[in-house]
This record gives sequence, structure tokens and C-alpha cells, in this order.
Amino acid sequence: MRAPDSMSSAILAGALAALLAIAPTAAQRQRAQAPQPAQSPRDGQHGFDFEFGLWNSHIKRLKRPLSGSQEWVEYRGTTLVNRIHEGRANTAELAVAGPAGRIDGVALRLYDPQSDRWSIHYANLRDGALTAPVIGRFQRGRGEFYGDEVLNGRPIRVRFVIHCPSRDRCLFEQAYSADAGKTWEMNWISTDTRAGGATK
Repeated sequence: MRAPDSMSSAILAGALAALLAIAPTAAQRQRAQAPQPAQSPRDGQHGFDFEFGLWNSHIKRLKRPLSGSQEWVEYRGTTLVNRIHEGRANTAELAVAGPAGRIDGVALRLYDPQSDRWSIHYANLRDGALTAPVIGRFQRGRGEFYGDEVLNGRPIRVRFVIHCPSRDRCLFEQAYSADAGKTWEMNWISTDTRAGGATK
């Protein structure tokens, strides 16, 4: 049996209204289909990008830190820095020598995107043991990293600073503190210049 025209019209109108209520508008469809901007990694992830490659290293090391001695020894050699996992980690291979002997070591730098900080772990290949990490970040081209160590049986603070006067010359400076950071004594200065001269 066929429904009266007025009833059919009412049913059709109600169905159309319901569809319109749930159907997305053209603007909504455009927004849904438009590609969303990719989230770029935080700038801190690229803190060590400047260093990838081979460097000539000139190192001055305080022979007996926090002892009152001012006897420094010097080394020359190379540092090779390799990118790992698109820059989220890297290694620095140090090979230097001087009158005081050789230093062969490797640093592993790891980026934590949650805290936007780097941790630097170092091992001298003489014994293969990792030191406690120093942790920090780069700001305006300067990296500052802090940690805790034990030197001759007493706890100390460690500060490691990286800054580059130019794109082809960088300084790496380590200092120790025996008074929780009130005063610092520099014990390691590495001046690195890019091997092969200035980059293009």
C-alpha cells in the first residue's frame, strides 16, 4: 500500500536533515584531506652536526687535577666524529700522542628528545671503562654539560664546555670542582681544527 504524498515528503525531509547533520561540510573535508605539517625534530637533536668529519686535535691536559699542581702535558693527533641514526647519536674517536704518551679513546653522545638534552659517555681504550656521563644541551651554539665523578676517592663535579670561535675551529674544555660547583679548575683543553682546511 502506498503512503500518502505528504507522509512521503515528511519522511524524505527527515532523512535528508539527518544526513546533513552528520555529513562533513566541504570545508571540513578539505581540512581532513589537507596534509598536516611534519613535526620537525627539536633543534637540540642537531647540536653536534657541526662536528661530523675529521679534525686535527691539540690537547693540553693538567697532569694532576685538584692537587695544586700546574704541570700541563700536550698531545697532538686527530678526532673523527661519525653520525649515527640521523644525528640522534654520534661517536668521537680520539687518537693523540705526546711526550707523556698516547691517548686513544671514544666518546658516545646520545640525544634524549624528551628532555632535549645530550649525554656524553667517554671511554679511554687503555682500560675500556666508561666514565659517568656528563649531561646538558646546546644553546646559541655553546654546549654545557655537567656530571658527577670520583677522583682519588672523593666526589667531584665535572663541567664540559664546547664552543666554536669559527666553523672550522672548536674548543672543548673540561673542569673539575671539589666544592659542588662554587669554584672550578680547568684540566683539559682541546683545540680542534677541521682537517683539510676550511669547508665550503
